[in-house]
Amino acid sequence: MPKLKTKGAIKKRFRTTKTGKIKFKRANSNHLRSKHSNKNKNRLNKDKILPSAESKRLKNLIH
Repeated sequence: MPKLKTKGAIKKRFRTTKTGKIKFKRANSNHLRSKHSNKNKNRLNKDKILPSAESKRLKNLIH
């Protein structure tokens, strides 16, 4: 049986940390940010860790 290909869309949007958790960038953080408050812009700058229930499903697609 051939190897499974990595899904390109998932490879582009998610990264794994050294401990195996999956990080992703938040939505609404690229443009038209002048309407956001400073508190919200600061929160959007930080990457978020994917919940464990969803990360189990994605790990097969990233391998």
